[in-house]
Amino acid sequence: MSLEKLYFRIGEVASIVGVEPHVLRYWESEFRSIRPLKSAKGQRIYSRRDVETLQKVKELLYAHRFTIAGAKRKLREGGVEPAGPEGVAQEADVQLVRDQLLEVREECRVFLGELAELHGSSSNGASSDRAASDASGQTRGKP
Repeated sequence: MSLEKLYFRIGEVASIVGVEPHVLRYWESEFRSIRPLKSAKGQRIYSRRDVETLQKVKELLYAHRFTIAGAKRKLREGGVEPAGPEGVAQEADVQLVRDQLLEVREECRVFLGELAELHGSSSNGASSDRAASDASGQTRGKP
């Protein structure tokens, strides 16, 4: 089958590339550069570019024995695969979120301390001690 058409269904692409349709669906989940459109009926519609990328993926994985990660890296170097792993936060982003969470935790501790003081002034006893220990960040077992 040749690449004269603009768009192909999954069965046609499987024949062209020489793998089963389930392999194509798996590669879609691993490689961001492979994103077939969906028809009105929900069928995958692959472009020529998708087919060419799938052929490169197959060559890297089967002929050159690359791992999925190695094939992604090679495609990124060639400009086929988008740069940067999807869903992986950069170190600066992680630090920013960590700092924000620490700030929220401190605000919660202050708030719990204020609640403990209010609760302690309205009733004396063990419950105010428990609220105060919760406010100090101490954890307690299940009741």
